[in-house]
Amino acid sequence: MERGEYVRLAAAEERMWWFRGLHAHLLAALAEAPARRRLLDAGCGTGGLLARLAAALPEAALVGLEIDAGAALLAREKSGALLAIGSVDRLPFAADSFDAVLSADVLCHRGVDEAQALAGFRRCLKPGGLLVLNLPAYRWLASAHDDAVGNARRYGRAELRRRLAEAGFARIRARYWNGFLFPLMVLRRKLWRRAGASDVELLPAPVERVFGAVVALERRLLGAGLSLPFGGSILAVAVKP
Repeated sequence: MERGEYVRLAAAEERMWWFRGLHAHLLAALAEAPARRRLLDAGCGTGGLLARLAAALPEAALVGLEIDAGAALLAREKSGALLAIGSVDRLPFAADSFDAVLSADVLCHRGVDEAQALAGFRRCLKPGGLLVLNLPAYRWLASAHDDAVGNARRYGRAELRRRLAEAGFARIRARYWNGFLFPLMVLRRKLWRRAGASDVELLPAPVERVFGAVVALERRLLGAGLSLPFGGSILAVAVKP
């Protein structure tokens, strides 16, 4: 990403409704891992997820990987995790190193080789280890936000399942989320276009509270078995056989 987007991310990721919802979804998915002793956040940005993991799982050994050195420094300061500087295309870790690998909105980046990254995730996971991915949904929803944050790809649920199966993963599940607010997202991305600007910014406090409550309610319903037919993001989990 451009330097300005890392600055926006660092300022917003701990308080913005979308990131709080994303991190809660990832943590809930991580509960399915058979062990959580050693975890990798692949493409950790400025460390918001790592900080959330450190608070929720103080016993876990956390490792972050980030291609931008400045962002990696911020992530280490926020989380206390071990940070490696490098690309998800060439993971600098030994095989069978991690109980779980998380990667939020990274495979979609224009600088990432999707097949190489998935192969690396599989190699670095222990047998039975869990992969947790979040990715943006629907090619037709591409907008100025994607240009600003470096997204080259958006996904459908069936397509993502197929990619994971081709990479050798098993027990694959994928679901949409951020569906209740999805119509507002479409309006913002398609009708209210802002050239060169991403959507990473804090909204007025009352709006943040309302949107956060909506996403939290949706997450509880998803946890109870609700399946959304659409949403702005896809959360996928898969296992290394």
